[in-house]
Amino acid sequence: MASFAQFGNDLFTGRRQVNFIGRRRTWYVLTGILLIIAAVGLFGRGLNFSLEFKGGSQVSVADVSNSSNFDQRAHDAVKAAVGSDANLEVTTGSSAGTTTVIVESKKLGNGTLPDTDKVARALAKEFGVKEKSVTSQFIGPSWGSSVTHKAIQALIVFLLLLAILLSVYFRTWTMAAAALVALVHDLFFTVGIYALTGIEISPATMIGFLTILGYSIYDTVVVFDKVRENTDEAIKTGNRTYAQAANYAVNQTLVRSINTSVVALLPITAIMVVGIFLLGPGTLLDLAVALFFGIAVGTYSSIFIATPLLVSLRHREPVIKELDRRAKAYQASQASVLAKSGTRDQHTPGESASGVIEPERAKAAAAAMATKTRRREIHPLAKRSED
Repeated sequence: MASFAQFGNDLFTGRRQVNFIGRRRTWYVLTGILLIIAAVGLFGRGLNFSLEFKGGSQVSVADVSNSSNFDQRAHDAVKAAVGSDANLEVTTGSSAGTTTVIVESKKLGNGTLPDTDKVARALAKEFGVKEKSVTSQFIGPSWGSSVTHKAIQALIVFLLLLAILLSVYFRTWTMAAAALVALVHDLFFTVGIYALTGIEISPATMIGFLTILGYSIYDTVVVFDKVRENTDEAIKTGNRTYAQAANYAVNQTLVRSINTSVVALLPITAIMVVGIFLLGPGTLLDLAVALFFGIAVGTYSSIFIATPLLVSLRHREPVIKELDRRAKAYQASQASVLAKSGTRDQHTPGESASGVIEPERAKAAAAAMATKTRRREIHPLAKRSED
């Protein structure tokens, strides 16, 4: 733990650097491959929507004491009652030591037809419970369509307001564009995971998707705020290029991003474990799964997508080109001073691990060279002994 803390401190102070920006083309290729895989799942397999979106009947059998082979038993009971198994989807859930068997189908009528009543009685008999322990409900497809429509509206409004807010806050449209691209990446990739795995999408999942947007943009804004701070300092001192300032910002916030994600994912993982092994399918599990995938993907995008993309968008701006020119000239002059001082090794006294010539270190190296020169002028034999 202490070594991880030291690692984070080294990243924040600049003694150690990971070159995220310099390898941005690698991240672009990797992300492109992952998005293609997600697109194949989304447009090839499609999404597995829950009954709330497809419409149909749901029959719940509570207080089941013997749920062994529940899937086959439910299919057999329904087939005996209505002449077919009606394309059933059967799941179970546990609560307070009892098991609930949940049967869903699009072909059991509208909840008031005799078919649904027959199925309820047949399931009660099969699982040995009273008829009052069996409940049924019908959900029309229009409800799911309405929820989807409102979710899309909310997403569009959110993205528009976010673009305006970020453009005003950061005083440049490029940061807003990079943040929105990272946001869309998170949402698309998370939905792609659902398509590839076939995990059911319920209304709780939709809520999870919208919640992901807030977390993802928060993580990206924290990094961008540090980029702006480092850029302002670089413009004043001229000691870093824009890419170096942005890379330094990602390194400074790297440990914070990892810690925040881990702290968020731990309770979500606990909820998933409880949902899978104790409670069974339900709203809590659906929400937790969406948040788990979304937060993990959002952490990736804030580090490997948002800031590298920002550098790619801004590197042709006149102000950034001028900053890069000044920084390269400054670093070349300081490197020359350090080379003449004869103190350059793996990392010279004036150079950080990121390749940036630090003013304080450069001044110290220049002072050392001046002292050595004066010594040689005063003591001619000093040159021979030093050499």
